[in-house]
Amino acid sequence: MKDATTTRRDFLAGSWAAAIPFGIPWLGASALAQAKPEPGVDNLTASQDGRQISVRLGNTLVAGYRSEPSQKYPYVFPFAGPLSGVSLTTETSEPYPHHHSIFFACDRVNGGNYWQGPVGLGQIVSKGPKLGRVTERAAEILDQCEWRKPGQAAVMTDTRKITVQLVDVRRRWIDVEIRWTAVTDVTVEKTNHSLFAVRAAPDLIPKAGGKLENSFGKIGEKATFGQPAAWCTYYNKRAGVPGDGIEGIALLYHPANPWKNCLWFTRDYGFISPSPFNFIDKPWRLAAGKSVELRYRVVAYAGTPRDADLESIYKTWIRT
Repeated sequence: MKDATTTRRDFLAGSWAAAIPFGIPWLGASALAQAKPEPGVDNLTASQDGRQISVRLGNTLVAGYRSEPSQKYPYVFPFAGPLSGVSLTTETSEPYPHHHSIFFACDRVNGGNYWQGPVGLGQIVSKGPKLGRVTERAAEILDQCEWRKPGQAAVMTDTRKITVQLVDVRRRWIDVEIRWTAVTDVTVEKTNHSLFAVRAAPDLIPKAGGKLENSFGKIGEKATFGQPAAWCTYYNKRAGVPGDGIEGIALLYHPANPWKNCLWFTRDYGFISPSPFNFIDKPWRLAAGKSVELRYRVVAYAGTPRDADLESIYKTWIRT
C-alpha cells in the first residue's frame, strides 16, 4: 500500500490509477452501488449524474461538484453548514455574479481570461469528473481540466483532487489538491483575479452583521486586504442554527504552495482569495512542461473561529 504522500504525488502527476488507495477502481455511475456506503443519518454518501457529483449526509446535500461543458470553469456548490444544512457559499450573487462558490481560475493567462466573461475569452474545461474513494466519512472527487479557448489548443492543464471530509457534528472541510501544468510557455500578467477563491453566502458577510477575519485577528476588508495570513474566514449568526446560531466558512492557505507568504484579496461583500498575481511587480512565467502543486482547505464550522479551533486545524493540516 502506498503512503498518503505517494498517493497524492501520483494523482497530481496524472497517474490516476496509481493514485487510488487500497486498489479501489475508478468509479463510474454503474459502480456506485458497490462502492458507496449505505445511506444513513450518520453516513456520508456520494453519487454522480453525468457532469455533476453530489455528496450527502443522510438526505442533506453537503457538497456538489459542477462541471458542465457550458460553464466558464468547474466549481464546488453547495458547501453546507454543519448545523444549518444551508450552503455557506453562494453559487452566484451581486456584485460580481461570475464568482461561483468555491473555485480555481485565473485571468490574463497568455492573454486569455479564465475567470470571467464569455467562454470565448477562455474556458477551463473538465474532461469529466469521477468519484474516487468513498467512505462513511469522506468522498474524493477527481478531475482533469484543460485551459483553452474554444477551438484552440490548451495552454495549461490542471489535475485536481477534492476531498469532502466529515470531522464532527460542528466541523467539516474540503481539501483541494491541484497540479497546474503549462502546456506551452505561459505568462500571467498582474491581475487581481487569481487563483483559488471562496464567495461566501450573503448572510455571513459584514453587511449582514457578520465578520471577515484573518488568522492574525484582523477584522474587515481594510485590515485584511493585501496582508499575509494563514487563513481568512466569514462567520455570522444564521437563521435556523441551534445554540448561538453562528456558522462560518474559512479558507486555509498551505505554506508549501509556491507563494509562501501570499497576500490576500479580501472583500466585505463576501470574497476571499490568497491572490499571488495581484501583488506582483513583473509577470509570472511557467515554462512548457513545468508544473506547480497547490493545496487549500475550506472549513465549514459552527460557532466562532475560536470555537472551531481554526488555528489548530491549520497547524495540523500543514504537517500532513
